Amino acid sequence: MSQPFHRQTFSHTIWRHCEQSYSINPQFYIHLQDSYHVNVNILLLAQYLDQQHYVLTQQQWEILTLVVDQWETNVLQPYRRLRRIAKAYLDNDEYQKMLDVELVMERKSQYMLLHKLNLLQGQPLSTNTTDSTDSTDSTNSTNSTNNTEPGNIQHYLSLFGLDESIMAGLTTQTGLINS
Repeated sequence: MSQPFHRQTFSHTIWRHCEQSYSINPQFYIHLQDSYHVNVNILLLAQYLDQQHYVLTQQQWEILTLVVDQWETNVLQPYRRLRRIAKAYLDNDEYQKMLDVELVMERKSQYMLLHKLNLLQGQPLSTNTTDSTDSTDSTNSTNSTNNTEPGNIQHYLSLFGLDESIMAGLTTQTGLINS
């Protein structure tokens, strides 16, 4: 039986949830960004959508990646490199101003992603699958349904030749950092 046409609409508040996930272990996300060129905003979005049981296809993740690629390649990433170099030459207030500007640029990327996300039609996962996990457990950042279909994190990370197992490092590193 086919599902009726359903298009989820997401608001800008999605990024508050993503920022909460990021705040658990920012070093982990920065490591993925610097080592594998993973876009942290897109990865956080994939985590959020997995938690919402709303899956996009591999092709849709490619589309989302392309939406911000030119902006980030030509503006955000060069600015980020400049900020990192300038850190040694700036006092704390000046450096904080540079971080604030970078945050404005990140917000632009988030706006572009959200706009495109709301144009895409994802597939809500059936809630009557044989899922033994508690769906309210938001600490599990991977596809908690244990079905054979890859989740959003897997779709996105596969664009970099990575698999979802790298996300286990988030939990492991959090434990190491907090001890």
